[in-house]
Amino acid sequence: MPTAPITPSHFPTSPLAFRSADADQQARVRAFADEQAAAATAARDRLADLWGAATTRADRATALRTVHTDLVAWRYELAAAAAGRLGQGIAHTPQRFRAPIAANTNYDRLGAVGRLRDGAEWNPDTRTYAGGRTTPAYEAMVRFGQAAESRFALDCVRGDVLQNWVTLPDGRRIPGNRIMRGEAAQGIAEELTARVAARGIDVSRMETGGTPIYTATPAPQDSEALFAAALEILADPDLTPETYLTARYCLFQAPQTKKGSDAVSRTFAVAVGALALGDAPALPADIDLRCYVLGQTAACCP
Repeated sequence: MPTAPITPSHFPTSPLAFRSADADQQARVRAFADEQAAAATAARDRLADLWGAATTRADRATALRTVHTDLVAWRYELAAAAAGRLGQGIAHTPQRFRAPIAANTNYDRLGAVGRLRDGAEWNPDTRTYAGGRTTPAYEAMVRFGQAAESRFALDCVRGDVLQNWVTLPDGRRIPGNRIMRGEAAQGIAEELTARVAARGIDVSRMETGGTPIYTATPAPQDSEALFAAALEILADPDLTPETYLTARYCLFQAPQTKKGSDAVSRTFAVAVGALALGDAPALPADIDLRCYVLGQTAACCP
């Protein structure tokens, strides 16, 4: 099948990458799309070679796993060469870009995350960052925090934990990520503080105040089942745009490393879509947040 060229336009920049209000800094962030396009092109060509030698669907799935592993190494190497991170937050640790999540659940805070504002200052009384200028990252987190809270009402969940479920093309349902609020979220904030302190990192300015709401990655066995399902779907020689979107959702529901999974999943999804479908369906800039928060039906809309 002829494939369209993979270009930076396939990689709209995640709003979470824009943690500065400075236009020049934002332009430098957008330039990461060039790296992604080059990596996706190389991954597509490598996969084409591996699939050319594959004789079964299982062989094709194994080839997909190999290419995904290559992209994890690519993202780690970029992180290792980087000077640091933008904005407020825990110190840049390249090793985490290749460290498996395993049993150590990943949590991401949604809502009004003050450290994402440009120039925000620490308030020890509220344990939040306040002031500064708004950024696309801050606004996205506020917007998806509101969407996450709305899910509790939409799904008729009265407690503090909302379980997302993933339905596969064969009808299987696998537990995906969770959304936590209230006392459950406060417990996560305490757990995260203890974890970071155990790594020898100063937690005196770790933002745990306010009204946090968190997403949590699936249990290890469910994450592996979702990742394996994504590869199985993508390995189908009769892949369709609809089943591709389900596989893409599974990839984002099952990040594989402590850091960097978003870029790896985006690059991998575009590379496979370009080869299997001739061109990858459009990738929303906020695809990761959509998959974590909105539920499968909304996240899989073309």
